[in-house]
Amino acid sequence: MATISKSIKGGEFLIRETEAQEIFIPEEFTEEQKMMAQACQDFIDTEITPKIEEIDSMKDPDLVPAIFKKAGELGLLGISVPEEYGGMGMNFVTSMLIADIIGSAGSFSTTYGAHTGIGTLPILYYGTEEQKQKYLPKLATGEWAACYCLTEPDAGSDANSGKTKATLTEDGKHYLINGQKMWISNAGFADLFIVFAKIEDDKNLTAFIVEKTFGGITMNEEEKKMGIKGSSTRQVFFNECKVPVENMLSDRQNGFKIAVNILNIGRVKLGSGILGGTRTVTTKSIKYSTERKQFGVSINSFGAIKSKLAEMAIRTYVSESLCYRAGQDIEDQINEFIGEGMSESEAKLKGVEMFAMECAIAKIHGSEVLDYVVDQGVQVYGGMGYSAEAPMERAYRDARISRIYEGTNEINRMLMIGMLLKRAMKGEVNLFEPAMAVSAELTSVPSFETIDTSELFAAEKEVLKKLKKVFLMVGGKAAMALQDKIEDEQEIMMNLADVMIEIYASESAILRTEKLVGINGLEACSNQIAMSQVYLAEAIDKINAAAKEAIASFTKGDEQKVMLMGLKRFTKADLVNTKELRRQIADYMIEQGKYPF
Repeated sequence: MATISKSIKGGEFLIRETEAQEIFIPEEFTEEQKMMAQACQDFIDTEITPKIEEIDSMKDPDLVPAIFKKAGELGLLGISVPEEYGGMGMNFVTSMLIADIIGSAGSFSTTYGAHTGIGTLPILYYGTEEQKQKYLPKLATGEWAACYCLTEPDAGSDANSGKTKATLTEDGKHYLINGQKMWISNAGFADLFIVFAKIEDDKNLTAFIVEKTFGGITMNEEEKKMGIKGSSTRQVFFNECKVPVENMLSDRQNGFKIAVNILNIGRVKLGSGILGGTRTVTTKSIKYSTERKQFGVSINSFGAIKSKLAEMAIRTYVSESLCYRAGQDIEDQINEFIGEGMSESEAKLKGVEMFAMECAIAKIHGSEVLDYVVDQGVQVYGGMGYSAEAPMERAYRDARISRIYEGTNEINRMLMIGMLLKRAMKGEVNLFEPAMAVSAELTSVPSFETIDTSELFAAEKEVLKKLKKVFLMVGGKAAMALQDKIEDEQEIMMNLADVMIEIYASESAILRTEKLVGINGLEACSNQIAMSQVYLAEAIDKINAAAKEAIASFTKGDEQKVMLMGLKRFTKADLVNTKELRRQIADYMIEQGKYPF
């Protein structure tokens, strides 16, 4: 696992060490990025928070479109759009930062994400120059709102099985689109629809840019949803919708590829997009626990509450660490491709595609952290947490969708592992050689050399090396034993994904904290060190459980015994007093009166 000088590729974190200086951390945002984030926060505080009840009621159909246009006037809708098309032309990490801040805006974060991500990016990345010039300025400024029409009643996770048809007219000038789409965010006030349909008997989808004024578009009433009630979600029907042939997006049958690549971007943006919400909920929980008195004292003086507050912060910190690590890796890869002569649009697509596994990790980890944080927020509030009069009830409902859209977490887990194995088979990731080395290590005499623990995180990094061996051991054996059938063993793939997620998450937090210590010193980072140590201790147990379940699924006899012994060896670590570390973290948060990291 020697360090390689060239930039890391997607999935390579499993087979090589990453140095703290190689990763980006949120503490390194530039002044310009911080100013953009503050402008976004001011917009939320002024335009959204005071009207949150009104937004969710949807009684005024003009309210959300009006707020949306104000966001456009501020430039928030054109962060990723180049300046020549009316946008701000900011980099990938900045677009993640704005998604992060807007994450505290409840329903509006869905409205924002659907427009700036899946609604705008297909044209930015796949459109012709004429299409970009015609549509991007309208989308970047908020003059037009966009939506993305992929899902159908019988085509959800299996998106390519959609039945919507596009038929060429006799004069060859238009396509007539017929079909039904559902769960379409922003449909109620969208001016532009990115529509996926099949031409004739094509195997794959083709994408089209459809203007509302083309006609032949009708909709059901707004869906009544569990959460994100203030976002428009409708079924959309296309009946002989007449679309000019020049509005085909990219090539015929390239629609599925467009959908997959745009969803990769959506996944990493969703990972950062939960952070504003988790920080807000954690801060509200800290404040409520200070104000709420029981048995004559604030409830935040109780160990059980401190443990919850600390764990909310720990998971938020870790998710933030891995998201921005992945985002900067994507940014670096984009710049590398541009330096090699690739066009900017192609470089962005290829850069994101390279880190599709990390995008999936960000989406899964972030959405599950958000669910955990809002659940604990309700618990801290107690009975008030269940009341619609308090903020936790809405947060709890709004959070639940995150584990479903941009591909369910189950689908994302299986995609991660399937993609990694395919890349390994192509030789793009050298996975099998290290896996064979770990397999040979299982029958060798264990090393008893002592580790120099005088350096910060020396022991933790040694644990991480061994945890990577867990993945290589179980993943390598599963790939050999099951071969082509491994994709049918979804439970095993999900076990492997959980191991992979926890490795990436733990390592990201440790590297961020190590880099932060280099900037601010050891004493100033005592809580970040504590958070990284607690998370790693928890990750070891999660990895052990997931790996054990996988081993039991496809091995027997002596082979199983050897692997279980290897698992025990590779998940062995010194015991950490997580109770005291959580108390330390919680006390600092209570003193600050907010999520302070």
